[in-house]
Amino acid sequence: MKAHLFKSLRPALVSLVLLSTITGLLYPLAVTSVGQALFPKQAAGSLVELDGQTIGSELIGQNFNSPKYFWGRPSATVPMANNAWLSSGSNQGPLNPALADAVKARIEALRAADPNNRAAVPADLVTASASGLDPHISVAAARYQAPRVARERDLPLDQVRALVEAHTDERDLRVLGEPRVNVLQLNLALDALKP
Repeated sequence: MKAHLFKSLRPALVSLVLLSTITGLLYPLAVTSVGQALFPKQAAGSLVELDGQTIGSELIGQNFNSPKYFWGRPSATVPMANNAWLSSGSNQGPLNPALADAVKARIEALRAADPNNRAAVPADLVTASASGLDPHISVAAARYQAPRVARERDLPLDQVRALVEAHTDERDLRVLGEPRVNVLQLNLALDALKP
């Protein structure tokens, strides 16, 4: 009886071990090796370094609060913003009162930071992305913030606008997505300007 049971289970166990080794060990090692060989910066997380210190990633939003910096999209991750360990959206639908209240509070904060700016607030400055980690803002969101940043840094508005245009990434393959601005890269370029 035992011999018959083992004989019946043996092919299933061999298949389990074989497939687990292939899909759980060999395939991930091969893909990781190829990725590191062909795309070393991306495979390492697209980390951004400044003076030998890692200060962030091009792929994960940063939490900038100072009015002298461009602000990214709000993050839905808790307990802290842009928490890559807890990537998620808010799961609040358009009719959810909590979402409406959050958007209203974010609009008020933007208006308070730049009271003279009466332009329409771009949606991506007041709504979180699905992952809660979006490192980019729309070109409209960057242009909306340019007057505040220029004023806070005592820079000519045209210079800040030119910096936004210089750091605008076009559509992928010229057809996918929308033009966008990486907030971390733009803020680093601002900090690199000589006063």
